[in-house]
Amino acid sequence: MPRKPFVPGAALVVAAALAAGLTACTGGSGSDGEEGDAKSGGTSTSSQAAEPGRYQTLPEACGLPARSSLRGMLPGGGQHLSRDEAKKIYDGQPDITYDTDRRVGCRWTRETTAGTRHLSLDIQRVVSYDAAVSDDDKAQGVYDSKALAAKIPSGGNGSPSPADPSPSATKSEGKGEGKGEGKGAGTGTTTNSSTDKKEQAPSGSPSGASTPAADPSADLSDSTAPRVLDDLGDAAFLNDKLVTADSGVHRDVTVVFRTSNVIVTLTYDQWSTDKTMLPESQELQDKARSLAGELSESLSE
Repeated sequence: MPRKPFVPGAALVVAAALAAGLTACTGGSGSDGEEGDAKSGGTSTSSQAAEPGRYQTLPEACGLPARSSLRGMLPGGGQHLSRDEAKKIYDGQPDITYDTDRRVGCRWTRETTAGTRHLSLDIQRVVSYDAAVSDDDKAQGVYDSKALAAKIPSGGNGSPSPADPSPSATKSEGKGEGKGEGKGAGTGTTTNSSTDKKEQAPSGSPSGASTPAADPSADLSDSTAPRVLDDLGDAAFLNDKLVTADSGVHRDVTVVFRTSNVIVTLTYDQWSTDKTMLPESQELQDKARSLAGELSESLSE
């Protein structure tokens, strides 16, 4: 058979094409591998923003407590109330705030011949503007600062916790951020079962020169002393103070609890013009804790 002629130029062209194809395949594989590694590395090293809190708004504070609860906490000692008088007492007086999505409050007062009872409610929604700190962690910091200021024993009974508040606690907590002007405060002598110290009487209390405070140990047992509450919200504590002034004596029971990024502060006090008749701690604490549990359930719905 006759042999086909050999063309050198055509062979070179075919060889060059094969070489180029192999190079392209090899380069493509390397490029894809590098790109995949870069994406994988970027995903593993990227930081995700902290989760927002559960609450984005706040309820109307004066409408939170049930009317039956308010009647129990503001007894009249048999005093009959007209419809208008009852409405004025139980509807409450809302606090003036600048942003009702961040802070709300309400106050109730009932005066009787046996004394006066005050109930106040403050609800604060905490927001963290730090992407690395969640709203819940920020709220826990605010709660920690309140517990530390109140000198609440860390284990319920014993020495106050020496732990510093969380770094996320706001420095302006004591200034009532977002809250309007409060009522004028009088001067009195306050006794806490953990420490004895002189300080201003609670806001809204009658003013008068201070006198030696009665010893609260007479009616404060381990079960009623200032302590941590384990069955309320995400974190909670109760404080109990006895305050005396020229105008009389009063006991203040405060319950503070956190649920997600909301801090609730409930203060319940009873005034007596007779300094020999000390307001009973157990009754006030039981009613304050009962209302705090009611509020916690309402906020969780």
